Amino acid sequence: MTLLDILPSLRAAAPPRLDPAIWPLTTHVDEKGRITVGRVPLTEIADEYRTPAYVLDEADFRHRAQHYRSALRGTEVVYAGKALLTTAVARWACEEGLGVDVCSAGELATALAGGVPPSRVVLHGNAKSCDELRDALDVGVGRIAVDSLMEVTYLAGLVRRRQQVLLRVTPDIDIQGHRAVTTGVCDQKFGFTLAGQQAAEAAARVLGTPHLELVGLHCHIGSQVTDPALYGEAIRRLVAAMADIRHRHGVVLTELNIGGGHGIPYVTGDAALDPAALAAVIDDAVDTACGAERFPRPRLVVEPGRAISGRAGVTLYRVCTVKSQPGGRTFVAVDGGMSDNARVALYGAKYGVALANRHALGPTRTVTVVGRHCEAGDEIIRDVPLPADLHPGDLLAVPCTGAYHHSMASTYNMVGRPPVVAVRDGRARLLVRRETTADLLARDVR
Repeated sequence: MTLLDILPSLRAAAPPRLDPAIWPLTTHVDEKGRITVGRVPLTEIADEYRTPAYVLDEADFRHRAQHYRSALRGTEVVYAGKALLTTAVARWACEEGLGVDVCSAGELATALAGGVPPSRVVLHGNAKSCDELRDALDVGVGRIAVDSLMEVTYLAGLVRRRQQVLLRVTPDIDIQGHRAVTTGVCDQKFGFTLAGQQAAEAAARVLGTPHLELVGLHCHIGSQVTDPALYGEAIRRLVAAMADIRHRHGVVLTELNIGGGHGIPYVTGDAALDPAALAAVIDDAVDTACGAERFPRPRLVVEPGRAISGRAGVTLYRVCTVKSQPGGRTFVAVDGGMSDNARVALYGAKYGVALANRHALGPTRTVTVVGRHCEAGDEIIRDVPLPADLHPGDLLAVPCTGAYHHSMASTYNMVGRPPVVAVRDGRARLLVRRETTADLLARDVR
């Protein structure tokens, strides 16, 4: 029995243990102090599937997909599979009325295996191989986003029937001042610049290639964007480019894909992009730009990935050791790390963490949660308060790990990648099994 059981009034007076802005929608704490997601105690998942493990709240994923569709009525929503893709996730996206964008043969095969109709697939990538383009053409994907003149050459030699394509262009919007990753400026690897003749030359090449139908433009201005006004500026520049293509070639493009990169909160107080605010910006920008250019309103497409899957995910770790260095920090080492969460080492990403297996009513102390790998930079969370009585065997849960965790996981130190476990309505089911040592050795031809 805990103090909360003896004095239940303390429960109401205490601050919320978990911030609902960063935890899955179905997250709760039961009477034993265990965190539950989808009505499944995380301790049960850790016991059955071991740790580290990715837990995915199916209800959260579906809710955010539905919210995008309702907020952006009249705009096609395509889920960015690079954030997180399994056959089940592809099926969820499809069942909620979303298309799926892919950027490799593996992602394409996964989407198709999940039941996504090829016509609702968009193929991206800045260095697509001939084999990947051939696969996309053979199954009849909805659109291919052309990223270079070489791709036009490849497609010209492969295409045998009509294929719709988009030109990926860079609208030269710098969002560095917005704490985001910029991909919409000219000096980077993606797409054709609007400045100069690059985009115009690419349009001419596509229009001159039999069986290729240029239907629109695509851009991606960056990741973790929280200011919807930036998308409005991108729309204005792209509509002007579409009007220029009409003037040069007499072709009216009908599709405008403004990509994704919508920001979500990772720790308490972080900003997020509001889909309803984005919808208002889109409507205003399209009306203004099309009116100024006397251009017919195109069909709008957005490609959220992280914004749909990110908050659905939680990663579970078992505490291995707690070590206080004289005159230094206290380190809590867990059984995962940079192989299952590369974003901290790559981007300096910030996360929250919570004790998942029991109530913690005593004092806290500031610790750094570190991984098991042989790298000094293998940290998960630095300087975070956790219970002073934290000990080996305790279970920690890290929220907001449903995007760019499973998809970026590695086998560093020959550690197998974690399983993906979905939860919903009191049931847990395995989506992707844990990678074993036998799996790793199977690729070694000796």
